[in-house]
Amino acid sequence: MADKFYGTGRRKKSVARVYVMPGKGNITINKRDIDEYLGLETLKVIVRQPLVATDNADKMDVIVNVHGGGYTGQAGAIRHGIARALLKVDAAYRPVLKKAGYLTRDPRMKERKKYGLKAARRAPQFSKR
Repeated sequence: MADKFYGTGRRKKSVARVYVMPGKGNITINKRDIDEYLGLETLKVIVRQPLVATDNADKMDVIVNVHGGGYTGQAGAIRHGIARALLKVDAAYRPVLKKAGYLTRDPRMKERKKYGLKAARRAPQFSKR
């Protein structure tokens, strides 16, 4: 068994470079512990989902470098990266991860601002006089 398995995860503007290796279940994000990096409990659950689905929550250590976007996007990117890295650990995880939707790149992105408008779809305020 190789020592490190790599997976790239993306969501919105966030890009996560994820390394999965056999260990005790520690998750390190940008050289900080997951509890220190992600404040909300829901985001920590999102990050751990692929590991829980494949019964690797306490068997794998995860090291992540993530940049761009906000913390919700980063959590989604990390989940995507972990799922892709787990495929390299064992291809038998594919049906489980695929069914749960962890291998799908979330295509939702910020819509561009259009001319004549104040935002992507927000029109200038209308006044009769």
